[in-house]
Amino acid sequence: MKSKIAVLIPCYNESKTIEKVVKDYKNALPEADIYVYDNNSTDGTDEIARNAGAIVRYEKKQGKGNVIRSMFREIEADCYLMIDGDDTYPAESAREMCNYVLNDNVDMVIGDRLSSTYFTENKRAFHNFGNRIVRWSINTIFRSKINDIMTGYRAFSYQFAKSYPVLSKGFEIETEMTIHAIDKNFTLKEIPVQYRDRPEGSVSKLNTYRDGVRVIKTIATLFKEYKPGLFFNIISLFIFIIAAILAIPVFIEYMNTGLVPRFPTLIVACILLVICLLLTTTSIILQVIVKKNKQIFEILLNEINIMRNQGKN
Repeated sequence: MKSKIAVLIPCYNESKTIEKVVKDYKNALPEADIYVYDNNSTDGTDEIARNAGAIVRYEKKQGKGNVIRSMFREIEADCYLMIDGDDTYPAESAREMCNYVLNDNVDMVIGDRLSSTYFTENKRAFHNFGNRIVRWSINTIFRSKINDIMTGYRAFSYQFAKSYPVLSKGFEIETEMTIHAIDKNFTLKEIPVQYRDRPEGSVSKLNTYRDGVRVIKTIATLFKEYKPGLFFNIISLFIFIIAAILAIPVFIEYMNTGLVPRFPTLIVACILLVICLLLTTTSIILQVIVKKNKQIFEILLNEINIMRNQGKN
């Protein structure tokens, strides 16, 4: 039975580039279904995409995360190739990315821009700086070695697409799915891809500062949720150091004189030590819950594979 490939293109006002993108990927993957999900465009993106041969669907809730949620829920395929509609990713890499999913059982193939032309093609300095900060943060916290955390060029397996809980609404979705894949032990593969900046007349919807703050908040939130033991223990250690700084001079003075003249300082130190104990206890409880959720997730993956095999038979 021939494997089905779905090319997923979330779009918002990409009339300048969408026709070329659709045609490029139809040429690169002639057997694939090209889906363009229009996210409230006002420039005729949907009609241009339809005339170019794409299957056009609509998502009324604004935001890339909302679009990807609908794509993964509604489309059935063996391999999902996600790209942006701005003509910044090369169609020449599409076949290789899909082959890793279909032939090598890779769950997520990441089109790595940062190892090739991104930093020379992208003219926005803060974007380059932000990518480096996000990459360092994720790799440090989650002990990974991903080069491009925020790329929009990815290929997914069926089990990843159908088990991934989309929580983010906007451009922070790429960061979220990368962390999810690392945490849930999915098989990842990075391949360098050429990146070209948007053509003249095409405008990015990404706001450097607003969306940058969202990405940082997403990292902090997912750090807390995926690794609560480490998250709360770091805070606990920080508070313990403050408590020790306050308490040690009082203790030394007591040992030397037998007196405790600074009771308010001692009380504050004791309160901070109690908070440390509570945070440590919280970290232990939440870490147990995270482990249990991982066990449930593995069972869910098994059920997804069983249902998929039954559907094929």
